Amino acid sequence: MNRFSIRALSHADSLLPNKDQIAATPTNPTSDTTLSVANAGSFRVGDQIKDSVHTELMLVTAVNTAASTITVTRGYGGTTPQAIGLNDTVYILGNAALEGDDAANPRFTTRSRRGNWTQIFTETVLVSGSDMAVRHLAVADELDYQKQERLREMLRDLENTVINGIAPSATPQGSAAVRRTMNGIIPQIQTNAFAMGVNGFPSGPALTEPTLNQALRNIWTNSSANIDLIVVNGYQKRQISAFSSAMRRYTAEDERFNNLIGIYESDFGVQRVVLSRWVPADTVLLLDSSRLSVLPLAGRSFQYRPLAATGDFERGELIGEYTLELRNEQAHGLIRGLQSA
Repeated sequence: MNRFSIRALSHADSLLPNKDQIAATPTNPTSDTTLSVANAGSFRVGDQIKDSVHTELMLVTAVNTAASTITVTRGYGGTTPQAIGLNDTVYILGNAALEGDDAANPRFTTRSRRGNWTQIFTETVLVSGSDMAVRHLAVADELDYQKQERLREMLRDLENTVINGIAPSATPQGSAAVRRTMNGIIPQIQTNAFAMGVNGFPSGPALTEPTLNQALRNIWTNSSANIDLIVVNGYQKRQISAFSSAMRRYTAEDERFNNLIGIYESDFGVQRVVLSRWVPADTVLLLDSSRLSVLPLAGRSFQYRPLAATGDFERGELIGEYTLELRNEQAHGLIRGLQSA
């Protein structure tokens, strides 16, 4: 069997980095011109750089990738030198080329290949000859009714698997003894997986608007994502709908009480808030829908196949083979560990 036929493949790429971190505290933080950085290869001679928390600008005059250091002109353009510290983030504003200079050495990033395995969903339908012959209340055809019920169950299970499913750690392509399962959204999000009580997030409270905005801001900072979808369960949906409850006002003539937020418009985009009972109670998913697809294997979307009858019954199988295509994992995020009751 050609195993590549049962795996969805896509490429993830990224732009050249425009920021890095100071890897060692300078001896003289306000005047040292040689700075240790985490990735010297991110810099070029002629780069104008800036510490994220200061107004001082610097110009890179030499790069030593072997020593992971850069040499800079401090206080460039008349700006005031300021203290640089360990783990400070340094942004590359842009490179200034010399007039008439040769072309710079090319730089590029390597695309990474990402994939996910398809998962086969099946349900069997069996209706006896007697059931086929008699008339049922409110059901014209018992076989068609059973097909519809089983299909609804399969769609339910597909949604649940797309959110929570995970591939086996060994033999993910499947075998006679190993069932092939897809990786869902939650197991694939690693870069922007924010846990309550970690990295500046408060510990264990209910979801608040500042917490949601902090996560959206972090995703915006880390990637070129356009988060337009917030997927939550019932409890967290009520928390989001309560964001503006204290500011609502009603008059005596109002006969309808409205306490719903279906679209959340923030400084980091407009997000549709979608309810799903399969998202864990303590989790909020923040997704870029343009980089997310649920696809069937070619010719394997949900369909019904009659099976040979070996007795007084009609029998068939509903079958479909699907996978989740999650492009650019850094473009999505989640918050977990939220208060859920």
